[in-house]
Amino acid sequence: MSGSKEVKHTAAQASLEALLVDLHNRGIRTNGVELSGRRGGAGPTDDKAFLLNGQAVMLPTLNEPAKYSPYSLEKNDSGYALKNEGMPSPVAAFLQEVKRPKFYDLQTEDGIPYNKIAVLHGADVLASTVIQSCIRWSPENRCKFCAIGHSLESGNTIARKQPKQLAEVVQAAEQLDGIKHITLTTGTPNEVDRGALYLTECVKEIRKVSELPIQVQCEPPEDDRFYQMLKKAGADTIGLHVESFDETVRKEMMPSKSSISLETYFQAFEKAVAVFGRNQVSTYVIIGLGEDMETTVAGCAKAAKLGVYPFVVPLRPLSGTMLADANPPTSEVMNEMYQRVSQILAQEKLSSAKSSAGCAKCGACSALPFFEKLASGAN
Repeated sequence: MSGSKEVKHTAAQASLEALLVDLHNRGIRTNGVELSGRRGGAGPTDDKAFLLNGQAVMLPTLNEPAKYSPYSLEKNDSGYALKNEGMPSPVAAFLQEVKRPKFYDLQTEDGIPYNKIAVLHGADVLASTVIQSCIRWSPENRCKFCAIGHSLESGNTIARKQPKQLAEVVQAAEQLDGIKHITLTTGTPNEVDRGALYLTECVKEIRKVSELPIQVQCEPPEDDRFYQMLKKAGADTIGLHVESFDETVRKEMMPSKSSISLETYFQAFEKAVAVFGRNQVSTYVIIGLGEDMETTVAGCAKAAKLGVYPFVVPLRPLSGTMLADANPPTSEVMNEMYQRVSQILAQEKLSSAKSSAGCAKCGACSALPFFEKLASGAN
């Protein structure tokens, strides 16, 4: 490739990244266009999965910011034309809707729809919250950005997914929809194993029917042996989600979960990497909670040095949460954060592509994988 072509490619990629950052923060007005999607509850919600120039992205369409977004959709023959303030987007990009998966039309023998057991995230990820309740859900203790309890209230899911049910849905989704990896997360059921024991049973059952990579997600268990148990059962990666590296923010936004200290998280990162390997441990880092940027970047750097992928995402104000009316971070803030963290990833030789499964591998809720490409090209 000539030098001029390289410059044009880099400029186009940067423009696409800037667009995605803005779309993640501001969402899209659908203007009556009928889209599948899920309102309320845990996980990526109040949004819709699209392909943006072939890359899976989860974009807010149902939350409060999306109602006032300058971006809007117009359906056309190739998918959806994206407009900004009513004018075609200057970036040569178009959106295609990720179609409703076929396994959603099936149900278990006792009549439970498969999509109440597991759902499609992005374009090719099957995800399930195996225990839908959490000991931290009381009003005075719950994480202010979390909506896990609303999934049950709305009837979108069931309280506990049985391992055999999960295996049944995995098998169908793999055969009918070609899923590529699996994410199993959980509400926190207790202060000892924090869901790791039940995740182990779920992974064991799935391994009877599928060899797809699996990520498990939970709070750091007190007993380090649970990491070995999860790995032995067949889990490929683990997510230990700190949510923020700013201690003041953690205490304000996570009154109960912040009782697990940052020191405990870093100890857990080190122990998990010893079992799962570098780049196979990740942590969610939410931007827009009032955190200090330098503290956050330093935390990401410290985690990355240990081999942990810091999955940086903008705050998504979800319906029914205490932050439903909050403003997401500005695109300027997210651009700077992505640039700085992608440089850290390049220095530590970590990447979303190297992760076997889970949020980092999917990347649809963050623009960080896009910035990784620029950072790797600059080094």
